[in-house]
Amino acid sequence: MNATSTLELVCPHCLAINRVPAERLHEDPQCGRCRKPVLPLAPVALTDASFDRMITRDPLPILVDFWAAWCGPCRMFAPVFEQAAARYAGQLRFAKVDTEAAQGVAARNQIRSIPTLILFRGGHEVDRVSGALPATQLQAWLARHGL
Repeated sequence: MNATSTLELVCPHCLAINRVPAERLHEDPQCGRCRKPVLPLAPVALTDASFDRMITRDPLPILVDFWAAWCGPCRMFAPVFEQAAARYAGQLRFAKVDTEAAQGVAARNQIRSIPTLILFRGGHEVDRVSGALPATQLQAWLARHGL
């Protein structure tokens, strides 16, 4: 993406499409419909209803954490994931899918263990890793994918 390109970003709150010039990604763009941040600094929750639109329509890579509330390693990994979301804001989206609440999405993505991270680009899975990663290992994994 070049500096003069315009991105069509999906609002994680209302799922509206927002045209944002690439050079303004760092300016905390707001949704034209709901006025909430289009690129929040924290991971967004995806559901069976919102998952496909975010994954297939958004031009930014999206890292999805498949988790469950009863999972100890998932709870331990949550702060690492939240810190990474703030660090990579504007270049990578971070989302969470509760596998208990979004069983359809979990089944379609063949989630067998949690936590499982899947990196999506252009609506397609690029890579996945299972298990709670320390921050340095997560950064190294993302760096292997040019992030």
